[in-house]
Amino acid sequence: MTGPLPVSLACCDLLGTAADDRGMLERAFAEACATQGIVPGTAAYAHCMVGVHQSRGQSAVDVFRGLFSDGQGRAEAAALSFERSFRAAVDRTGLSPAPGAEEAIGQLRDAGVRVCLITGLSRRLLSLVLDTLGWWRLADVALCPEDVPRGCPWPDLMLSAMLRLGVEDVREAAFAGGTASGVMTGKRSGAGIVAGVLAGGHTGDRLRASGATHLIDGMADLPALLLGNAALPPSPSAAAGPTATPAVSTPQVPLERRNSGL
Repeated sequence: MTGPLPVSLACCDLLGTAADDRGMLERAFAEACATQGIVPGTAAYAHCMVGVHQSRGQSAVDVFRGLFSDGQGRAEAAALSFERSFRAAVDRTGLSPAPGAEEAIGQLRDAGVRVCLITGLSRRLLSLVLDTLGWWRLADVALCPEDVPRGCPWPDLMLSAMLRLGVEDVREAAFAGGTASGVMTGKRSGAGIVAGVLAGGHTGDRLRASGATHLIDGMADLPALLLGNAALPPSPSAAAGPTATPAVSTPQVPLERRNSGL
């Protein structure tokens, strides 16, 4: 076969792309670092927060393993503290969809494109986010690192979504996310379109360097890119890469609470 394939699956980063975390992730990481004696105003704190920013999109325990390579127990303790801090922040202030995100996902599903939400959060926090936003049925499936052998930047999450939702060719899949780790997941999975979302945290240059084939401002621009309703140019480094064509109609699988899923 030659030429691009119709898009039948769109995988999107949850926090920072589909939903606005209002800075909760960064604060939860900072509070977790403080439990390990690393406090604001110190060189160690600055070093840790740079590492947190660079590792966005990865699971919390993987982030802390990178920061606290001197001991597995320290990383796991920090990850538990992160989970408590994030949960408390959500309970206090809630979460909100990113501008145009719900409408964009609705447009994609109405066009027959299946949608998967991908996150580096634990399954417990993923459930909390979906509860808070009322998103249990917004997408076809939602996946976290506990559902696969490896989280971002490895391709496992996207490949799992393809298997669960019956994608026949990896080039039919698209990824949208604003972190280098997420973009690498999309690239390594073989997805035909890997859209870097500029509202997601990392710069356009970093997203391009990580493998983004396109850059978009936010989720509201995703249907136009994937459904071929607008001519959005690819990034300069991927000018010869694949472009989207109209989506084909495919069956939808409702997202449900079940032990085998989330």
